[in-house]
Formats: sequence, structure tokens, C-alpha cells
Amino acid sequence: MAPALSNGSSWPADVLIVEDDPIIAIDFEDRLLGFGVIGVRTVGSVTQALDAIAKRTPDFALLDVELIRETSFAIAERLIALKVPFVFVTGYGADARIPPELAGRPRLQKPCSSDALEAALKIRAAN
Repeated sequence: MAPALSNGSSWPADVLIVEDDPIIAIDFEDRLLGFGVIGVRTVGSVTQALDAIAKRTPDFALLDVELIRETSFAIAERLIALKVPFVFVTGYGADARIPPELAGRPRLQKPCSSDALEAALKIRAAN
């Protein structure tokens, strides 16, 4: 079981969602809040994500691999440097082009079940 965070639960207190599809972002946000996550921030681009991280480092992040005309790999590298656990989210499955240095990171296949999303949140305890 994950250690309790400052919000008193085993869930991350602040989750950053990087997703360029508003419907998918809202779905993730609703489910995270339903699990008991207190704070969820959603952005749709690399620049917005890096700005959000600079303002407040999240406890966990969901990163859509393919954003409009860009990938989330720069965000992943920043989160690694900050030791923030994250999960790649992709609709491309095994065909997603993830650089070798990031290929071992956890992934969720879109669309994902609530059980899979809940399991992804739990990986933060292992990182």
C-alpha cells in the first residue's frame, strides 16, 4: 500500500493530466476525483505542462504520448529529474513510438478501465 500523503489518503494529492482531447481529460479528471484525489490539474500542451510543473510539482502525472504536433517526452524527462512518478497514456498501444530511455515506463492504453487507472495511481509507491 502507498504511504499516506499530506492529504491523509494513499492517493496522490495533486495529479497533473497532460491530454489534448478535452473529453478524455474530463473523463480522467472525474475518475481521479471519484477515487478521492484532492487536486487535479489538466493541460493540453508541453509548454502548459512545463509551466504547471514549474509552478507546483505534482505528486503524479498522466501523460498522453501524442499531443497535437508534439510528444510528451520533454515532460517525462522533467518529471524524472524531479522524481515524480507518471504513466504514459496512449491510444497507439505497443505501436507508440517511445524513445528507448523511456520505453520501460508504465503505460495505459486508451480507453482504459477505472481498475487500470486505479492500478496506475498505485505505481507511485514503487517509484
